[in-house]
Amino acid sequence: MKIICIGRNYTEHIAELSNEKPENPVIFLKPDSAILLKNNPFVIPAFSNDVHYEVEVLVKISRLGKHIDKKFAHKYYEEIGLGIDFTARDLQSKLKEKGLPWEKAKAFDGSAVISNFISKEDHDINNTAFQLYKNDSLVQNGNTSNMLWKVDEIIAYVSQFFTLKIGDVIFTGTPAGVGKVLTNDILIGKLSDKAMFKIKVK
Repeated sequence: MKIICIGRNYTEHIAELSNEKPENPVIFLKPDSAILLKNNPFVIPAFSNDVHYEVEVLVKISRLGKHIDKKFAHKYYEEIGLGIDFTARDLQSKLKEKGLPWEKAKAFDGSAVISNFISKEDHDINNTAFQLYKNDSLVQNGNTSNMLWKVDEIIAYVSQFFTLKIGDVIFTGTPAGVGKVLTNDILIGKLSDKAMFKIKVK
């Protein structure tokens, strides 16, 4: 499976990190070794002093596809979920300054939280609320209606470059409110008020 991530897909998040609004979706990948195993804590890696949480709606690909037309993209996924794209922000900043790839800051072991998946039929994928709570305080509050590129647009665009396979997961971008995690933090993600994951930080 591939983990395909979309960066800079919410205007307020672009602003909070002082990034430029892209002309096309920003794509990066995570290996399957980045998946945080179920019931495991997230361990802050030794190479970073500034790991950030980024909550995102996930889409799981359900059929093989390449060069998918946007009008048919909805046929390529049946389930959605919620996840966290953990980011070593200090390392990412150094890499960006040098024009280098982000993988060391984005794709390290345990950097991808993936919840269980639920049927998309119970949600309007273009108007679904989701939240992240840190130690019971709301830190991120998003809605897919605020995406610069909607899910079907993302699938169509990504499929121009990568063949999408059954089981691939797309991280669709994070809203504003990203921030640093500390040892003993508890992170809870909700999708349409349904708790999707609970992660302890070590």
